[in-house]
Amino acid sequence: MQNKGSRDKTGKSAYRFRGRVWVDGKEGTFLGYGRVVLLERIREHGSITKAARSMEISYRHAWELVESMNRQSPRPLVETSAGGKGGGGTRLTEEGEKAISLFWKFYGDFQKFLADDEKALRRALPGIRCLR
Repeated sequence: MQNKGSRDKTGKSAYRFRGRVWVDGKEGTFLGYGRVVLLERIREHGSITKAARSMEISYRHAWELVESMNRQSPRPLVETSAGGKGGGGTRLTEEGEKAISLFWKFYGDFQKFLADDEKALRRALPGIRCLR
């Protein structure tokens, strides 16, 4: 079966530059889009359970992602406190906040890189149509 690719509004073949960005660590993925969203949800909800629920992933999976990030970071990104009378909780550390900011900066730079290269392709090959 032949892949017909994307089409623009005129029905002609069109192309779009796409890519994913993540940061590898000693265990594999350290930070990526989904992990950073999980960190943001932990910040928002103050709970791994609530963050996982909001992302429709299991608590176990969320916990494993947090543990992986904490192990691979020089300092923990997330701190947890056990439940009890006052209840437990989860919070981002200063390192976690920095990781979020740096990742989104890197992600934005990468998206700009893709858009710029797409423009260069259009200039170099005027007959090529790019989706945007």
